[in-house]
Amino acid sequence: MNLRIPGPTPCPPQVLAAVAKPMINHRGRHFAELIGRVVERLKRFYRTQGDVLVLTASGTGGLEAAVVNTLSPGDRVLAVVIGAFGERFAAIAQAYGAEVVRLEYEWGRAADPDDVRRVLSRDPRIKAVLVTHNETSTGVTNPLKALAAVVREHERLLLVDAVSSLGAIPLETDAWGLDVVVTGSQKGWMVPPGLAFVSVSQRAWEAHREAKMPRFYLDLGRHKEALERGQTPWTPALSVLFGLDVALEMMEAEGLENIFARHARIGEMTRQGVKALGLRLLADERYASNTVTAVVVPDGVDERVLRRLLEDEYGVVLAGGQGKLSGKIFRIGHLGWVTEEDIRDTLDSLAQALPRVGYQLPSRA
Repeated sequence: MNLRIPGPTPCPPQVLAAVAKPMINHRGRHFAELIGRVVERLKRFYRTQGDVLVLTASGTGGLEAAVVNTLSPGDRVLAVVIGAFGERFAAIAQAYGAEVVRLEYEWGRAADPDDVRRVLSRDPRIKAVLVTHNETSTGVTNPLKALAAVVREHERLLLVDAVSSLGAIPLETDAWGLDVVVTGSQKGWMVPPGLAFVSVSQRAWEAHREAKMPRFYLDLGRHKEALERGQTPWTPALSVLFGLDVALEMMEAEGLENIFARHARIGEMTRQGVKALGLRLLADERYASNTVTAVVVPDGVDERVLRRLLEDEYGVVLAGGQGKLSGKIFRIGHLGWVTEEDIRDTLDSLAQALPRVGYQLPSRA
């Protein structure tokens, strides 16, 4: 099966073999060695000298941790919303009592740093900015470096959803001044779901000391204290950690710059292949994601019928649209353990399936 959704992503055989290893004592020395090795490798991928913590949770759990560990009820935050996951980040903050100011964009567009600057300049009460680096619902990568520079100008906290970008798209935690950065094991890391990784800057730890939102399981202070003992505060997803240990070793062998280049090459291949079929991309191509491509469903085609046909008869699994884009787009994931051959198979399958659901291919395709 050619699983081409933006997560969970396919796992290499070596990772799956590691996931099947026997359990160990999560309070023993072998686990301490494992978690220590994993965290040091994660820091290299995060490009940070600061803390990186491993939570047994989904990426959404990591986003919730980012909010509740740095904010108090009533704090005003700016949520930069360019799609469904930006909406989710804002909703988490609102659920815990933050006063959320939304800076919203048409889905398919990226955020404009000048817009962020204007909002922050006129509203000194805003304590933190919530940004999605890579919006998988629309196939857009925000200009995070430029956005971060604006946030740093105004000395606000910057909380980043990097769930579908870190490990696949360039991100510099320390150099860009990112305060909390969240990602999840099932995306670019080539590992099953079950773990969230969260980096915490010194500014974020200072905010943590003052934050009053309720937290227990997701208390990053507890995770930091436990990590200093070579443990996690709660029972970890051991099997996923076994797989992550192997995946990080594979990623280090490939090299971070080579990983970025591979994703850029495959992202461009996907976009060009889609356009060659006469299909339209949702994203502004200047900010098109190298981990997921959102494709507008052509008139007269039922995307559910198309995706079912691709899965049942061609062995290709695509993702549908989310929220207000449901039924209007389909999405091709290309992150983590992905090759050009995977994308060629996907594009060839689309070329065969589309005419069967009422779409006429352009003559050159």
